Amino acid sequence: MQKEKIKKIVRKRYSKIAKEGTSCCPTCGPCGINVMEQAKNIGYSEDELGNIPESAIMGLGCGNPTALADLKKGETVLDLGAGAGIDVFLAANKVGSGGHVVGIDMTEEMVKRANEIAKNYGYKNVEFRVGEIENLPLEDNSVDVIISNCVINLSPDKLRTYQEACRVLKPGGRILISDLVTEGELPEDIRKNFEAWAGCIAGALKKKEYLDTIKKAGFRDVNIVSQNTFCEPGLDDRLAGKITSVKVKAHKS
Repeated sequence: MQKEKIKKIVRKRYSKIAKEGTSCCPTCGPCGINVMEQAKNIGYSEDELGNIPESAIMGLGCGNPTALADLKKGETVLDLGAGAGIDVFLAANKVGSGGHVVGIDMTEEMVKRANEIAKNYGYKNVEFRVGEIENLPLEDNSVDVIISNCVINLSPDKLRTYQEACRVLKPGGRILISDLVTEGELPEDIRKNFEAWAGCIAGALKKKEYLDTIKKAGFRDVNIVSQNTFCEPGLDDRLAGKITSVKVKAHKS
């Protein structure tokens, strides 16, 4: 499948979500619950959600990377695929006024929405930029921590993505990534389905392959700090038990 076609399909889907302000994962389960409930279901606490702009909460993601990233005051944080900014704003609260959080997203509509939220709510320590996670618009050795929430599976070149993450991290810097991986092989028709790509399923790697990719990109101490089954029987029962949400922590070598 062509990389640019995948990116086009993904960009189209998330552009639509940015404009409508809501999301539903058609591959993994039923629609209908509100975005706040979706956010709680994947690991965000009520207190966390109550301390950020509600308009940044869109029901996207497969975990809460900020809860496990051990963010400290004054750190510089990068969020890969920031969307409307839920994790950026959570991170901003943790690093404080002396810290800085950058959100990167390839969808212009998402970046526009996130910047408007930041301006309307007076956030001074955040910024959002348009860019691809395979080609980050940041300098070498410029950030302390990288977080990401169910985005890297969307990339058609995951090794390049993690190599870029390694490049922009300071020596000894760390990543905390929430993402989807597979337990065994997925049906071939799902692998070739563009909607399944945009729905975070078709592009997911096998768990071991995913961890090996991170190591190959230049990271050490690559560990899964938590995991849980993600897909419930939905539109395709063949996915039940085959998609796992993992939270991976690692350090730049």
